[in-house]
Amino acid sequence: MIVSFAPAEIAPLRPAVLAQLGVPARAEAPERSLALLDEAAALFAGLVAAKGVSEPIGAADFEAVYRGEGRNAPDSPVAAIAPRAEHLHLFAVTLGESLSAEIRLRFAEDDIAVAVALDATASVAADEAAEALERRVEADLRASGWAAPDGAALRYSPGYCGWDVTGQRALFAALRPGRIGITLNESCLMQPLKSVSGVVIAGPRAIHRFRPTYPFCDDCETRTCRDRLRGLAQRAAV
Repeated sequence: MIVSFAPAEIAPLRPAVLAQLGVPARAEAPERSLALLDEAAALFAGLVAAKGVSEPIGAADFEAVYRGEGRNAPDSPVAAIAPRAEHLHLFAVTLGESLSAEIRLRFAEDDIAVAVALDATASVAADEAAEALERRVEADLRASGWAAPDGAALRYSPGYCGWDVTGQRALFAALRPGRIGITLNESCLMQPLKSVSGVVIAGPRAIHRFRPTYPFCDDCETRTCRDRLRGLAQRAAV
């Protein structure tokens, strides 16, 4: 499945961009900062060319992809969750090269304020694109007969939660996201930079629940798993 995303579908809300910039949720941002965010939003809408690709993968094949080069943490959420999955889909999304090029240009020209605002907007939007693809995978699964009433499809990515970033190599070999313009450099950094890859794991909601008490959790700076777990609980309550 190759899909395109309309700018409005993945455009981040202002509070999320402010949070990306380190502005506390209840803080009142200066008018100058809000004007910069508006400028960044306009640039984003004119430059973004978001695409995504996903493909189903069998459990044994995913095990090989996840194993990668053998550098994962000995114990990790994906290693525990994937074997209990009912469906697995590799995925990648990108916001396109034009947006990344504009961010580089703004930094190079010392237009730092706009560059930072646009970079933050794009970072949040890349996650929004990944979430949008996650929703599409789940919707397609349900349309094709997956009827688990307590089911949930959540994404996991190399570089997080004990899945070593070198896992990108095996993932790219299996998924071939070059079809939508994403390449991988020697350091396993994706180009365009504002891209996200990983696996969408679909199964009973309970398989996604875990305690963030793994050894690598101490080094995590984002702890986004807490928001994801809260979202999982809210979905269960609906």
